[in-house]
Parts: sequence; structure tokens; C-alpha cells
Amino acid sequence: MAVHAHPDDESSKGAATMARYVREGVDVLVVTCTGGERGDILNPKLAGDPEILANMAQIRRAEMERAREILGVRQEWLGFVDSGWLEDYRPEHADKLPDGCFGREDVATAAQPLIKLMREFRPHVVITYDEEGGYPHPDHIQCHRVSVAAFDAAGDAQVHPELGEAWQPLKLYYHVSFTRSQFTALHEACLAAGIDSPYAELLADWPADRDKGDRVTTRVECGAYFPIRDDALRAHATQIDPDGGWFRAPLTIRQQGWPTEDYQLAKSLVDSPTPESDLFAGIRKEGLV
Repeated sequence: MAVHAHPDDESSKGAATMARYVREGVDVLVVTCTGGERGDILNPKLAGDPEILANMAQIRRAEMERAREILGVRQEWLGFVDSGWLEDYRPEHADKLPDGCFGREDVATAAQPLIKLMREFRPHVVITYDEEGGYPHPDHIQCHRVSVAAFDAAGDAQVHPELGEAWQPLKLYYHVSFTRSQFTALHEACLAAGIDSPYAELLADWPADRDKGDRVTTRVECGAYFPIRDDALRAHATQIDPDGGWFRAPLTIRQQGWPTEDYQLAKSLVDSPTPESDLFAGIRKEGLV
């Protein structure tokens, strides 16, 4: 189960991992907390289109459905309303967010539909964002808090018994994306191939406090599934510029330079020494899947 804040997040974080596991026979469910209703049109080719602006919620649902088909996953909506972007956001600023949005929901209350889904789907592994949301978007931070609360509560039969029979997921992971080591490897792969690196300026301006590469415990080899990830990203046409930063370097360079997606093992109820190369490490060993 991969829990995400908005439609498109599932395609920009962990998509190749999910595509790999689906094609190995794993049942994968993407849970999308909000409808992305307050998302900006980030594709300059569509910017300002009045029809898109008037129908953002429906369009983003249609984009999500197309991405879901490409990845081969199941998908469920939690039904919360997008909080929108707030500069320099921290959870104590929640009162500055729009009324009724996801970021203003009580965490214990907002976790209930996710507890129900965990008990119904019965995942062994749950993936979400770290305590900073990966980056400080109100919905990403709330997604982290709700995911952790649901992970801890789903296996406790005394907690909300009306939400179904208790089920305890065994491992909780956080995405670790866009590390300095990743972009350095991609930069060097470009130079080795004799092409201009689109990452040079990014690395030169890299903030000293931005990197989380030291958190990585688990690297999943999934370069062969990057074409599927790219197609899923492009399905979110209002959010992803097909000529933009996601595709800075040629596909082959990205596959050769950094062929993994990376994670931090945050909680585990099975013995799984790190570093790992499989989200199901320890679970397979115990014969639990």
C-alpha cells in the first residue's frame, strides 16, 4: 500500500518500484488522500486553460485513472479536500489553511478511513512520506501523520473495531527522493556519455541542509520500469511538462546512472537487517507472503 497526498504523487515517487512489484505478482494499492483540487497547472503548455481551471477535480481524477492503468495498480480515494500550497508551512500553521481541507483535519479522525482500508486490503508493506512530507506541503505532512497513525492503529483490535478486523502491516517505509548522491551520479553519467549535464547548476546550488541521502536503508532495483514511470507521469498532463525537469536526461542515462528508487525503513515488525534491496525483505524469509 502506497499512501500519497495528491494524484500525480504516486507517479513521481515510487512508481517504478510499484510497476516492478505488480509485474512480479504483488497486489499494490495506491491510496490518494485528496483530489488535488487546489493544484496549480504546472504544465506551461496548458497554463491558463479556462476549461481545465473550471474542471480541475474531474480532470485530475481522469489523469489518476490513466496513470493507475499504466502502473497496473489498484487505487482508492480517501476523499479529503486539497489544502493548497502555503509557503514555509509547518503543522502549527494549519489554522491558515482553507476551512475543511485535509491539512486542518484532526489526525486521529482523518486516519480512520485509512485504518479501514488497511484492514480491508491487508498490506504487508506500507509506503508514505517522512515527517517533513518529503517537502513541506501541508497535505504531504498530513499524509505522513495520518499514515503513521493508521499503521500503528490498524493492528489493534481495541481501536475502532467498527472499522473491520484488525490487521497489522509489517513494515513502514518513507520515500527518500532527489538526494545529492543521486543527482551527482546522474550528472557524472551524462558527462561520461559525452552529453551536457542538466544537473550541473542544480548541484552547484544545492543547499547544505537539503540532503537526506543518509536516511536510505533500502534501494529497489527498478530501472527497467522507468519507461512505465515516465508514461505514468505524462498521464498527469496538468501537472507534468513532458519536456520538463522530470525528463532532464535521456532515459538510458537515468537507467544507467541511478537505476533504483530509495527508501527509509521507518518501522519493522520482522527481522530485516539493512541495507536492503527488497521491500519484502524479512517478510519473505518468514514465509508471510
